[in-house]
Amino acid sequence: MSMDTAGYLQPFLNLVDDSIPIRVVGKVSEVIGLLIESVGPTASIGDVCLLERSGMPVGRAEVVGFRKNRTLLMPLGTLEGIHPGIDVVSTKKPLTVGASKHLLGRVLDGLGQPLDGKEMPVCETARPVMANTPNPLMRRRISERFETGVRAIDGFASVGKGQRMGIFSGSGVGKSVLMGMMARNCVADVNVIALVGERGREVREFIERDLGEEGLKKSVVIVATSDQPALIRLKGSLVAATIAEYFRDCGKDVFFLIDSITRLAIAQREIGLAVGEPPATKGYTPSVFALMPKLLERAGTSESGTITGMFTVLVESDDMDEPVADAARSILDGHIVLSRQLAHRNHYPAIDILQSISRCMPDVISAEHAATIARLKDYMAAYAENEDLIQIGAYVNGTNERVDKAIALHRPLETFLRQERTGNYSFDQSAENLQQILALAEPKT
Repeated sequence: MSMDTAGYLQPFLNLVDDSIPIRVVGKVSEVIGLLIESVGPTASIGDVCLLERSGMPVGRAEVVGFRKNRTLLMPLGTLEGIHPGIDVVSTKKPLTVGASKHLLGRVLDGLGQPLDGKEMPVCETARPVMANTPNPLMRRRISERFETGVRAIDGFASVGKGQRMGIFSGSGVGKSVLMGMMARNCVADVNVIALVGERGREVREFIERDLGEEGLKKSVVIVATSDQPALIRLKGSLVAATIAEYFRDCGKDVFFLIDSITRLAIAQREIGLAVGEPPATKGYTPSVFALMPKLLERAGTSESGTITGMFTVLVESDDMDEPVADAARSILDGHIVLSRQLAHRNHYPAIDILQSISRCMPDVISAEHAATIARLKDYMAAYAENEDLIQIGAYVNGTNERVDKAIALHRPLETFLRQERTGNYSFDQSAENLQQILALAEPKT
């Protein structure tokens, strides 16, 4: 079959895949909170079921559990119009999403359907949103650097292609702006961005202001706002991961962003509590901590391409040790910490260099770059240790040579670490600037 013929037939093949040759029907018996209970049909965890009244569809739901002889479902939409006695028809298939290169520049909802008012493009393949993580022995080692275009990250927390990093901060410290800067400036073939539990007002702001027209052209944006049901917020991140995997399997270097893992965890907690899971750590159910590695491990290298992941974590009351942040830090390959104190000083991006680390950095930078940042971090630590004395004028120059050099480098380093929203700097340019700054305190002889 030629490629032209296959493309022509694809819509009809999709209809065949979506058909239900054998209808297995159950009946809704009860609706409590977020949960729909039904008698039948025979279905498995993760299967999508159609809700029908008098043969007319009124919605879809997914099987999330069982209680005695009842099937527990959660709606993939609103609960309006659902009542006892409605037919529940099993499709015998999990939720799938169409994947294609034609998705570039598009904005989709949490179920992978168009949100931008345009028609859904013909997709080359349909993939289940739940997928196994790659075999660890089939992953290539991370050895190539990934340029984000943000000087503070490229210089002090360099990222490798296929690495997974967390962006940890409280609310209102600049996570979304930093995400937009990286998506717009990074050296990647494709961006896949999931906005999970985001305020509806901020979605268009992010796309038009932070991402921009040029960034959107090479991006697929998946949006599941905070008013959406918990299951759709959860599926939004899984849809994004599936689309990212499609482009990786096509040999692309993919930049994958999720904002935020915390809101994803809250959605999974709502689902867990609804099906009767006992709350564990600070009210989070065990399924939250089982879901996180399943999702985060889907990013990384493969034999054909890479997925470099950036995942924001919204920490409660700026507590970096709260349960979701602690679990994410243990799974990811490094973390970037945003400081509220720096944001209060109008220092953006508000990255706290001394608290941020990239575990793959030694594998992707030169020995000279590593030595430079080691020296600069030492001087930054010396300044932080003596900052109170310096600010009140109690420190006397000449008392400590290390502190003297730290004071001399403080202003140039602050200038380097600040970056305007529209700024874009190459990795080599950032590394060269750091060497020039270090030379102010340690001139080469």
